[in-house]
Amino acid sequence: MLDIPKAELHVHIEGTMEPEMVFELARRNEVELPYSSVAELRSRYEFTDLQSFLDIYYANMAVLRTRRDFRELAAAYLRESARQGVRHAEIFFDPQAHLARGVEMAPIVEGLSEGIAEVADSGVTAELILCFLRDESAGSAMDTLRLAEPFLDHIIGVGLDSAEVGHPPSKFTDVFERARELGLRAVAHAGEEGPAEYVREALDLLRVERVDHGIRALYDPGLVDRLRREQTPLTVCPLSNVRLGSFDHLSQHTLPRLMAEGLMVTINSDDPAYFGGYVGENFSAVREHLGITREQLRQLAANSVRASFLGSERKSALLAEVDAWTG
Repeated sequence: MLDIPKAELHVHIEGTMEPEMVFELARRNEVELPYSSVAELRSRYEFTDLQSFLDIYYANMAVLRTRRDFRELAAAYLRESARQGVRHAEIFFDPQAHLARGVEMAPIVEGLSEGIAEVADSGVTAELILCFLRDESAGSAMDTLRLAEPFLDHIIGVGLDSAEVGHPPSKFTDVFERARELGLRAVAHAGEEGPAEYVREALDLLRVERVDHGIRALYDPGLVDRLRREQTPLTVCPLSNVRLGSFDHLSQHTLPRLMAEGLMVTINSDDPAYFGGYVGENFSAVREHLGITREQLRQLAANSVRASFLGSERKSALLAEVDAWTG
């Protein structure tokens, strides 16, 4: 469903780096790769769980070194997202993974912002969400937020990602409180591989406005009731959930149940270069394998707009586009 107007609220910009770009940037920045070809790299995209993905994901990031690299990465994603029907994207980035390699904050944030500006005529608007790596310390997250403070005019919010199990949201309460003091919005990955309790912590302690993934909330009926009552958006990533082993096949995905429970669900791509599809292809896949109807697709697209951090005027305009979609 490439043509349905939509917002994308759960995409990691580093996860949009296609193998061809990995090799291009490696040559330009003189980074030695442990693969001999694009085909060999792509052949390694067989994951058993989140950690098996993260290992290669972080290894590939080593090619990102300069402002130009980040600009080209953002521009490439946004051009593809425009083709996928995206009208607005709220893009995650992981500065700690780059700072650890000696890349400074300025080329990361300014490069990504330049990439957004470069494709402004494509019809896609975009914002940046700085994510903290939950398998790093809370102190490291706070240090990263301090480094980002001079660049907050480029950043709309903070998030929490990386290896979930054993790293509860409660670990980051203080840094999220500081982010709110700085005027930033808040989201967090919770309930992807971690328990439903992590979703509760994200809501109660981090006071997030959206839950990224959230699929394990279904294990807690009381939490489902709360998510329905409060209409807290869940940014679900169907192809990602299959590729990382949450479901053996897309036909087993609980998306229909999430929708039947009356939850505000959105469809997103997560790390499309690794998981076999951008957001429009995720829409197509759930229609094919889960029997999601045209009207349900329209609802999912409308949810994505309502769950975004856009202003009311822009939301209204995009919702009118969704309503006018004929399929």
